[in-house]
Amino acid sequence: MYSAVEEAADLLDIACSREQMWPTLTAFEDVLTDGAIVFNMVTSGGRIGDLSFDFTLPPSSGDPYQLALSHGLVDETEHPIRALFSDIQARFPLQAYGVDHGITSGFHKTYAFFPLGDLQSVAELADIPSMPSGLSEHVTSFAAYGLDDKISAIAIDYARRTWNVYFNGLSAEHVQRTAVLSMLSEFGLPEPSAQLLEFIETSSALYPTFGWDSSKIERISFSTRTTDPVALPARIEPKLEKFARSAPHAYEGERVLVYAGALSPSEEYYKLATYYQMTAAAHDRVRSAN
Repeated sequence: MYSAVEEAADLLDIACSREQMWPTLTAFEDVLTDGAIVFNMVTSGGRIGDLSFDFTLPPSSGDPYQLALSHGLVDETEHPIRALFSDIQARFPLQAYGVDHGITSGFHKTYAFFPLGDLQSVAELADIPSMPSGLSEHVTSFAAYGLDDKISAIAIDYARRTWNVYFNGLSAEHVQRTAVLSMLSEFGLPEPSAQLLEFIETSSALYPTFGWDSSKIERISFSTRTTDPVALPARIEPKLEKFARSAPHAYEGERVLVYAGALSPSEEYYKLATYYQMTAAAHDRVRSAN
């Protein structure tokens, strides 16, 4: 597994330290053989951000942050963000958990994945005691855009004190240009470029990012699955294409790719997730473009 991490990092000229990665691979070694494994990269204006190594694990493994804490990968925190994952665990059916680990920056996020046959509603999640007010203040808006019962996952970023809500299974009507522009305007986000708007119209999932202490949506991302290394984002950011064509993968056939475009008040940029290891559940979760 470490060899694959090193190979992926080398493609992007990112320093990969065995000392940095080995404790994480050891801590989660019992689940890495069975879950989905993804390499995630972000690029903007030709600049590459940190490469992350993401993976899923079964609910039986317990809270990923607690497991990371027991192996010295993170420090305990008294911030209220710590209670959110356990509150979700106690109240909702979960298909899998997930971890986002930066190759150079360490443990970032945990994910709680709901079964695709039992997507959750905004209103019910907003009632979680530890859920910040951002979700409850947008219940009406999300419902107005047909998103109320389409939540497939929650991600919690302990390092940045942010969290994401993932809406899955979008139809063409959800990402139709007029609807998207109206939604972005209501969320206080700028109009995207023509290129990003064109990409958004092909997407099948979206996920806003919230801070902990504000109801404002900090940014919103739209994503779609493909096997095409020269999908629109790759034509805008050539380094995405290089990684899409060459990232290591351990399954037969073409690489499974998930492109995403992100929009914030100050910038827009693109992301690419390449699946190193696939599972049937992961394959169903990353739906194809409209």
